[in-house]
Amino acid sequence: MKDITIIKIGGSTFGSRNTTIEDIVTLQKQSEALVLVHGGGGTVTKWLKRQGIATKFVRGERVTDLPTLEVATAVLAGLANKEITAAINVRGGRAVGISGVDGALMESRMKNQEMGYVGEVIKVNAAVLEALLKAGFIPVVSPISLYSIERPGDHPAIINVNSDPIAGDLVVALGAKRLVFLTDVAGITDASGVVLPRLSAGKAEKLIASGVIAGGMIPKINACLRALNEGSITRIIDGRRPHALVKEFDGQDGGTTICR
Repeated sequence: MKDITIIKIGGSTFGSRNTTIEDIVTLQKQSEALVLVHGGGGTVTKWLKRQGIATKFVRGERVTDLPTLEVATAVLAGLANKEITAAINVRGGRAVGISGVDGALMESRMKNQEMGYVGEVIKVNAAVLEALLKAGFIPVVSPISLYSIERPGDHPAIINVNSDPIAGDLVVALGAKRLVFLTDVAGITDASGVVLPRLSAGKAEKLIASGVIAGGMIPKINACLRALNEGSITRIIDGRRPHALVKEFDGQDGGTTICR
């Protein structure tokens, strides 16, 4: 239980030739303790369009009104979560799909009124993850969370949270040794586009301030910085490479290590 790895995967890293699920099953059979966190914003957008619900973004985050929350919950805690869980199990792995609602895993509050039902995690109750890990399962965690903190009585008890910060939250809650982000880029690059094998916390903050690191990479970096404070190894790697995850555990080069 001390050697847990949190793996964050995004929909952009998957494809017909992707080896991520195969790698996850291989690592589990090698007795690695894994917790998988996933998003699925692209799939949510697709289903919103099918339902005729307009999508609005503010500073890169989706504004989530009640109809949007209902679709996001159905897609992220339902379709996306179960597709990943099924893919692991059908290949001989052992996985259980859950959301932040289950076992009150992630208790959250609304970030601000402008964004609607978009939350931030305030408390992690890790018992359900610990029980699954001890029983030999990979928890597959959806970012749909429990809206239990500062919630008006007439609001739903469910809220959507960015999955990148959740990965950092779970590192802290479980004392995980490693945090790995599987992305659709080769790693963090400098202003000239060169991949940085190692990136200090101070340099990362400067690249964010200068705009070199922007958009969806910022919450990933912030999650890594939080994990660093817990003494964890933090990595951002290219999940599109064949067997990127197995190679990562074998210590092969590639991607960016966030360091002190």
